[in-house]
Amino acid sequence: MRVFNITSGGPGITETDSLPTQLPAQGFIWLACSRSEFEQLQAQIQAMLLALCGTQLVDLHVSDLLNNQLPSHYDYTSQYDMLVFRRLATGPRQADPGAPAEPAPAQQAPMKRGGPPVLRRIDTSPVGFAIFDHLLLTVHPNDCAVRDAYALKLLSATSPEARASGVKLPASPADLMLRLVNQMVDGYLALRRELTRQLDHWQVELINPRTRFNNWNSVLEARLALHQLDEICEDQRSAVQDWIDSIETWPDGETPVAKRERELLKIRSRDVLEHIERVVHHVRRMEQSAEAAVQMHFSAQSHRTNDIMRTLTALTAIFLPLNLITGFFGMNFEFLPIIHSATGFWWTLGFMIVLVAVIVLVFWRKRYLARTGR
Repeated sequence: MRVFNITSGGPGITETDSLPTQLPAQGFIWLACSRSEFEQLQAQIQAMLLALCGTQLVDLHVSDLLNNQLPSHYDYTSQYDMLVFRRLATGPRQADPGAPAEPAPAQQAPMKRGGPPVLRRIDTSPVGFAIFDHLLLTVHPNDCAVRDAYALKLLSATSPEARASGVKLPASPADLMLRLVNQMVDGYLALRRELTRQLDHWQVELINPRTRFNNWNSVLEARLALHQLDEICEDQRSAVQDWIDSIETWPDGETPVAKRERELLKIRSRDVLEHIERVVHHVRRMEQSAEAAVQMHFSAQSHRTNDIMRTLTALTAIFLPLNLITGFFGMNFEFLPIIHSATGFWWTLGFMIVLVAVIVLVFWRKRYLARTGR
């Protein structure tokens, strides 16, 4: 568990590892704990929230924070807002205590997913946010790198160099929540670029007529992974959109500073939503590209089969008259035209050659034997 006291003046940020006993005069508190820590310290955290914020988390929201299978969604009460946002997992997911049972990595069967290696890493885990007026409670997975990375960024923002460069600390718990969510969305944007490079290579393999593609099981698994990513991003967009709608219902600030903070929250929320929509748009475009590559692959194979059948049909049509001639002179009759002539064989052979040349010329002009470019 990590506790940060964030103030706009003075030391800026101070970190402790114990539950706070009072709210700062200026600023707010960020309480970041893992799901297992929240399970073990649930009673103490509820008592702390009651003492500092005058309310406790609703039982259903506590269950949501402990659930490691929950999709992204938004909810609210009169005292606080609740947001669950699924981030990209950095490694194999482990079941958190108190959460729905999930096989441990040692007992879990290895996933035999083919295709681009990046598709094997599309796994997510939820991060819960409880946003109060002067306190932000976040519940992370046990191996959450987002919390540690942003905590390091916060601590570095208090350095003289960072202050001189104009780096600003979060102004409110809602502002900090949006910055954390934006950092999670950036992970999806990075994944998007890697997916593009690897799926482009796959499309080239599918369309290349000189290769025989047989890894269709991997294609199906890749499409399922992209569809899963699309559903995850749709839930994220819906949750952030509900959050934006709830900001519109907040009472207007009494001071210009409060009004400006609210406008900045709207701007940052719309920016996060725009990033999520970019991911959704790109994932759907990759799904369409993969589907188009598969259809083009089958069209190319069908076209190649048609070329082969056309060539075989043309060759059959060329030699069919020759079979007719040889069959005619192969009949067991005593009297046949030119069969007893000394030059009959050469006349027949010459006629057959001329006939083949005429048929080949006709077929060539009709492009039945045309050479297809690769």
